[in-house]
Amino acid sequence: MMRPLRVVAISGGVQQSSKSTVLAEHLLHLMAQKLPVEPRLTVLGTLVPQLAGTTWRAQVPGVVEQALEEVEQADVLVVVTPVFRGSYTGMFKHFFDLIHQDALIDKPILLAATGGSQRHALMIDHQLRPLFSFFQARTLPLGVYATDSDFESHRLHSAALLERAQLSVDRALPVIELICRAPAVTP
Repeated sequence: MMRPLRVVAISGGVQQSSKSTVLAEHLLHLMAQKLPVEPRLTVLGTLVPQLAGTTWRAQVPGVVEQALEEVEQADVLVVVTPVFRGSYTGMFKHFFDLIHQDALIDKPILLAATGGSQRHALMIDHQLRPLFSFFQARTLPLGVYATDSDFESHRLHSAALLERAQLSVDRALPVIELICRAPAVTP
């Protein structure tokens, strides 16, 4: 039997109970229903005090280094960021600036974002996909974008969003299984 997949979700939300974290937790839960996984959740908001003052990876404290290593060693990533002025947050970008540029090659990544309105829905394709293309990652086919109206009392309640999230995970599974279960290629 193969080991469970290490699935790491990164929530770019900087507030304690952010909508991005709620969405990240939901996507992790959906994956765990379909695959044997070791889920991990990193909430960047909890790392802001340690992350904000760093410029180089050698400067990060242990807790940030651990989060960076978990991302680099993950089999699958789920990345969720709030939209801030039409893009991901600066802290989200800063975190990924510290990831080794070859660490995400061919890694399947499920993209998701939260925003105030549908006006920013294309940020997944116009901001997140190019960021992870730089890393040569395999962004999964269907992203998930949630607006404020999809939440009620910090819980997902929109049937359309819940359906989209499920479809996103279902469409990702064949790609994840193909990439993660393939035998390693030796040079």
